[in-house]
Amino acid sequence: MKTNITMRDIAEKLGVSSVTVSKALNDKEGVSADLKLKIKQVADEMGYRYNTSARAMKDGRSYNIGVTIPERFTGMTQSFYLNVYQSLSKTLEQTGYYGILHILSSDDENSLVPPRIYSEQKVDGLIILGQVSKEYIEMMQSVNIPVVFMDFYDEKTDMDAVITDNFYGAYDLTNYLISKGHKRIGYVGNLYATSSIQDRFLGYYKSLLEHRLERNDDFILNDRNEEGKFVDIQLPDPMPTAFVCNCDQVARLLINKLVLHGYQVPEDVSVVGFDNDAYATIGFPELTTLAVDVEEMARTAVQFMYEKVNDPTKKFGRVQVKGRIIYRDSVSSPTVPPQKV
Repeated sequence: MKTNITMRDIAEKLGVSSVTVSKALNDKEGVSADLKLKIKQVADEMGYRYNTSARAMKDGRSYNIGVTIPERFTGMTQSFYLNVYQSLSKTLEQTGYYGILHILSSDDENSLVPPRIYSEQKVDGLIILGQVSKEYIEMMQSVNIPVVFMDFYDEKTDMDAVITDNFYGAYDLTNYLISKGHKRIGYVGNLYATSSIQDRFLGYYKSLLEHRLERNDDFILNDRNEEGKFVDIQLPDPMPTAFVCNCDQVARLLINKLVLHGYQVPEDVSVVGFDNDAYATIGFPELTTLAVDVEEMARTAVQFMYEKVNDPTKKFGRVQVKGRIIYRDSVSSPTVPPQKV
């Protein structure tokens, strides 16, 4: 295998000129954004190594993109956002950039302190991954580098955000439960915590409305406090025959709670999650869930950032990426009413 990959090698593989490859790899005009991205992806696949230090000195860029995650979404129990960060980092490298992880402390968020990697001019743009406060969103929209928000949005119409299709994902999950015969279906999630939890609840509620099923507010269970920390889930009495959970981790916590109180899943109570992260398969039963297309979300966010770095006037608005249901073992037809062991 050839180890010293040149621009000519890349050009021959793509059927373009070496000049075109050079322009693309050095972010020069005369090459479309799509072709630039394709050339950089092929260069990465072939093992071409960019001289980013020389490029940075030449054009004043760092070729780093900051990925900021609020600290409440990190740690050993939070696998989803770290998985997204890994996808972002891999996709950024394909475009000649590197992802720098920054954990946003609660104190900095409350005090509206911008990420240090921005203040010290170490990055050309920032991807904010995970819900932050309205005040922090407004502050970040005033910084002088491109910002893309990811996995949440706000009422601000001018914010560029990449999210999964939370509404129709939860709608499809609830429809699936109804198709299995469930009519008493609950929802688990703090409706005021994040835009994602709200949209998943609204998708769940739309399904109930379309099937003319009553929404019982006693079946809407809280899973976390205002700081985003999980709380003990309080089971209702009487019980629904199924629950839609706002994420897989919460679904796993709910299953543990149900088993502790003598219920079997899915024989007595069916449970579905959302995300298809590590929690979907680490316990019994494995979760039926909505798989978020993390790689497509990462590609979209990086494409937005790449174009905004090259043209700060670019605006994309809110873009949704569709997921798909993964059918596993946590759903069955209901027994009425649910029976304890």
